[in-house]
Amino acid sequence: MRILLVEDEPEMVSALRAALKRHDMVVDHAGSLLEAEGFVAVDSYDAILLDRQLPDGDGLSLVPKLRAARNTTPVMMLTARGDTADKVDGLDLGADDYLAKPFAFEELLARLRALLRRPAPIETQTIRAGHLALDVGHREASIRGEPLTLPRRELLVLEALMRRTGRMVQREALMEAVFGLDDEIQSNALDTHVSRLRRKLTEAESGVVINGIRGVGYLLRETT
Repeated sequence: MRILLVEDEPEMVSALRAALKRHDMVVDHAGSLLEAEGFVAVDSYDAILLDRQLPDGDGLSLVPKLRAARNTTPVMMLTARGDTADKVDGLDLGADDYLAKPFAFEELLARLRALLRRPAPIETQTIRAGHLALDVGHREASIRGEPLTLPRRELLVLEALMRRTGRMVQREALMEAVFGLDDEIQSNALDTHVSRLRRKLTEAESGVVINGIRGVGYLLRETT
């Protein structure tokens, strides 16, 4: 799961990122409204954790902009403003949940899991290529109906490639889909994930193959 954390307090950022990463979530961080708007303009997220008191304005102002742009990403507001009126304002403007500071990380994670379980209003939950199917909402892959167990990062690689079946996906785009912007990444990390995924797809006779152009990117194409 890829999460956008919009928060300007360094200690809170550090603690939240550590907690989320322990639960296998990729976390991007924006410290202002302007940065957050830039992130959502170029990337998609499974959820957004959004502080209200940001250096350049009220974080809540981002929510109507998202909804006007038909961006339905679940948004959880994180704020010191815990009175009922503020919560009502946030929910009425399109936020999906509201958590007042200070809070227990266990509660935040539970609420976040609840948000991520909600059905995503997208045109289809399943992508198909060859004998391979990927349930995007549940992050589950299968071949001819049989489950294909893959680690999280290999699933992210697979999703990025399947969304553009038959077309080259640039290395930079794959890196953004698989890793957080602040992850410490070894130079061959992406190639290692792709190599392992390629071998598993071949061994399972998935009906697809991953081709690569060194230094440029990869593409997934059907062989059936």
